[in-house]
Amino acid sequence: MSDWDATLYHRLSEPQRMWGVRVLQRLAPERGERILDLGCGTGRLTSDLVTAAGDGQIVALDRSETMLAEAARWFADRGMRAALVRGDGAALPFVEAFRAVFSTATLHWIRDHATAFAGIYRVLEPGGRFIAQCGGGPNLRGLLTRAHALMASPAFRASFQQWDDPWEFADVATTTERLARAGFIDIDVSLEPAPTSLATADAYCEFIACVCVRHHVDRLPPGDRPAFVNALAAAAAGDDPPFTLDYWRLNIEARKPEGAAART
Repeated sequence: MSDWDATLYHRLSEPQRMWGVRVLQRLAPERGERILDLGCGTGRLTSDLVTAAGDGQIVALDRSETMLAEAARWFADRGMRAALVRGDGAALPFVEAFRAVFSTATLHWIRDHATAFAGIYRVLEPGGRFIAQCGGGPNLRGLLTRAHALMASPAFRASFQQWDDPWEFADVATTTERLARAGFIDIDVSLEPAPTSLATADAYCEFIACVCVRHHVDRLPPGDRPAFVNALAAAAAGDDPPFTLDYWRLNIEARKPEGAAART
């Protein structure tokens, strides 16, 4: 599996950044806090977090080398500093190191949420909070239903043998239960629609190829990729409104109890 085209993602990710700004408002970082940005991507939102946290320490973690390289450039261009760490969100290399864990547009790329939540619990100090948002519920169901139909078609089926969806779009009840099992309290999970329209067929193709169906495109021979993406755009042209992605966002808030010990 190839890595992200982080330069392109950085340019296209305004929807993700705007959702993240609202999550950052929910986080309301206090000055001096040590905060983990789990899945920092190219650092656009991390820089807002650094500013909001004042003299706090921000550790920005991502498993993508290209995302971290783009984040390093983003911070250097602004004369800002953050500790950038390459790591797996399902195997965090910290114990009781943070007052808060903040994550946006990332957790749906981690298939094992139970393990991820246990790790997040472990890295939080007692009393620490977990504030996040990711895709959930029927996220992109319309687009992905069309993509699966194309994958099964004679033109493309050879490229999708033994395909396994690379995401986890969990629902509210399942997420609540997983957080409780990990040890969290004061759990608040909700789901909200976030439909996102692109201006043209070209913009739609560029966005979905980079973000939504990146894994599909990566499985295809280069010569087959335009036809696959263009077919999805042609179907989306007939939607009302056209070229609209049926995003749903899963909002997560939870807290580690005061006096709790790290779970191993």
